[in-house]
Amino acid sequence: MTSCQYLLLLLLGVGVSAVEIQRPRGVPLSKRQFYEEGKPFTCLDGSRTIPFDRVNDDYCDCQDGSDEPGTAACPNGSFHCTNAGFRPGFIPSSRINDGICDCCDTTDEYNSGATCQNTCREMGRKERESLQKMAEIAKEGFLLKQQLIQEAKRGLEDKKAKHADIEVSKKDLDSRVEALRTVKETAEQPEKEAKERHLKAWEDQKAAINMEKDKAKMAEVFLELDDDADGFVSVAELLSHSELDSDSEDSFTEAEAQGLMGGVDKVDPVAFESVWNNIKEKYISEANADTPAPVETPPEEIREPEPDSDNDSEQYPEEDIPEEEEDEDEEDEDDDTEDRDYKSPPTTQTPEKKDDDDEGTMPPYDQETQILIDAAQKARDAFDEAEKALREVDDQIKSLEKEISFDLGPSAEFAYLYSQCYELTTSEYIYRLCPFNRVSQKPKFGGSETNLGSWGHWAGPEDNIYSVMKYEHGTGCWQGPNRSSTIKLTCGKETVLISTSEPSRCEYLMEFITPAVCQEPPNPDSGLHGHEEL
Repeated sequence: MTSCQYLLLLLLGVGVSAVEIQRPRGVPLSKRQFYEEGKPFTCLDGSRTIPFDRVNDDYCDCQDGSDEPGTAACPNGSFHCTNAGFRPGFIPSSRINDGICDCCDTTDEYNSGATCQNTCREMGRKERESLQKMAEIAKEGFLLKQQLIQEAKRGLEDKKAKHADIEVSKKDLDSRVEALRTVKETAEQPEKEAKERHLKAWEDQKAAINMEKDKAKMAEVFLELDDDADGFVSVAELLSHSELDSDSEDSFTEAEAQGLMGGVDKVDPVAFESVWNNIKEKYISEANADTPAPVETPPEEIREPEPDSDNDSEQYPEEDIPEEEEDEDEEDEDDDTEDRDYKSPPTTQTPEKKDDDDEGTMPPYDQETQILIDAAQKARDAFDEAEKALREVDDQIKSLEKEISFDLGPSAEFAYLYSQCYELTTSEYIYRLCPFNRVSQKPKFGGSETNLGSWGHWAGPEDNIYSVMKYEHGTGCWQGPNRSSTIKLTCGKETVLISTSEPSRCEYLMEFITPAVCQEPPNPDSGLHGHEEL
């Protein structure tokens, strides 16, 4: 019998007739047939048969205690409380005549002298009122559930229609992206060729500049080597530059110098070009050789200025920062820029994209090339925008497909909980339940949030699997398992998280009221009838 059927039977029991059925004290109506007066009694466990007058004689004859249902003779016996007007029940036989009223109809204290009042009618009335309220809530909750089912049905149809529309728009976007890809690639090809032509022209220009510089340098070195100004550079004049020694081991010999000269004793400016190609990598200008190299002061000889004894507080002027503080500032700057993909610019300004040897920066693109660049960039922007829109559409399709295929109950009655969250505030924490997503806990007075589990599966019993939600793989406990939560769903008119506890370490239990689990109440005309036991 379901709880709803029992509720209906209890409510119907108010106006039914009461019929007293004779049987030994403490025997339930369901076992009356085993106790026939005047016939031998067989113990309910079948262990032996005794005369009927030994039933309830205050002596235990049966091992199962079934011969003493109305006395305390058998330690393993049980006494049936009829409790007319309320719910029947059983108590251990040891409580019979112990001076304490256990049965609301007082039948357990028939020979103790205890003063007991029959409270069954009043208890039955209160329970029926409570159950009546529960029945009304269940009825209203079930009506709400039907509305939720209809809304979920319409919502599912809308989602499917939206999915179909987005699929159509996705096909259009696919075509648009491919078309814009072709436009982009078509625009990028002449852009690439124009940039390459511009770069090649710049490289050729730099090469010409470098060639002119090399010729000028060669003429300068020729005049520098031609000591006697006779218009020729001789082997003897070349020997004055020992840095041109090929092996750098012995002295620079005449034979080595003549080898650099191409085997001749002297060369004119035209023939000097081949000599210049042999020596320009090692040659050191006499002007540079005469300039003394700067002398570095050893670190140990650097002395800090002595502080003014008359004013120690002004040891460092405002513009002078101690080295240690500078180091700290540099470290702070390093920290601020460590994630950047570029280096901080040097303190001295340098022209943008300036090449070595003062070759200057690459000149701006000519108008024709710039037009091609602008056209290609416009095509890239259009392609990127379309590709972004396509990705967003793909995300929408995946989200819709996930929600459409999600198990939201036999009739999708739990669909209204999807993407919603509900909170419960206790004295210490704020608990947050987001159905089909996650459960979390956050300190009431500040602190980080703790994940108590992510959606796992429906975990109710086989005949009512949608009555329990399981959330798993939450934040791990210190030296313990990952947190998990079990959510028990209860029928109600509202949707609210009403309680939470931690029955086992890192395992949370919560109760959540929702009309989605309300069952259809039984029909009052279903034919349930009965009599009160007396």
